[in-house]
Amino acid sequence: MTKKKPTILVVNDDGITAPGIKVLIEEMQKIGHVVVVAPDSPQSGMGHAITIGRPLRLDRIDLYEGVEMYKCSGTPVDCVKLAVNKIFKGRKPDVCVSGINHGLNHSINVLYSGTMSAAVEGAIEGIPSVGFSLDNFDYDADFSHCRSYLVSITKQVLANGLPKGSLLNVNFPKDEAKGIKICRQAGGHYVEEFDERVDPRDRDYYWMTGRFELEDRGEDTDSYALSKGYVAIVPTQFDMTAHHVIPELNSWGFDS
Repeated sequence: MTKKKPTILVVNDDGITAPGIKVLIEEMQKIGHVVVVAPDSPQSGMGHAITIGRPLRLDRIDLYEGVEMYKCSGTPVDCVKLAVNKIFKGRKPDVCVSGINHGLNHSINVLYSGTMSAAVEGAIEGIPSVGFSLDNFDYDADFSHCRSYLVSITKQVLANGLPKGSLLNVNFPKDEAKGIKICRQAGGHYVEEFDERVDPRDRDYYWMTGRFELEDRGEDTDSYALSKGYVAIVPTQFDMTAHHVIPELNSWGFDS
């Protein structure tokens, strides 16, 4: 009996024509039946935003041979929701993979990332999910050294599954990797600056700029692994409860 190929939902936040998603599609075709639902334009930094104030469009397109593809007018999370509800009609794909993002989603970036939020939404839907990102923001970034890892990591997820409520955040170094490190998320934050300008109508406007500051010097973090040339895999969850704080809050005596 021929074993049925797994169904793979591919999403991203850089848009359906981004080079990163093309590489991901090509590698996922080696594993199973690929269905793509991706934004019709770049949606970087959208986090877990959803569209509620305007209608969503979902159009079938034909970019790559043998691939079922749809472009969506909404956010990366909208793409996953529409895929599950309108394309799969309540059935679940065997795995959801998001990316490959042009730029890292390590440390605190995971909260802002549309790439990771699409994967998080997949996990919320009960689908084993992975977000993939590369340490290169260039449009013509070289993804060649990511290819074998995309296949091996996805195959492991298909074979083993993931614990309920969890997903994987995978970041690739810019150049050839030395291997894989299982890590925790590094502590860090952005120091924002706002470049203030004046438009032709004499109204102020702002461009957000700034820099990322790593506060965590641990050698078990995603940032450290990447700095040493390794692929960083962080098991991630969407339960944001600070469980260790509950006992302290219970001691505060709110009723007094």
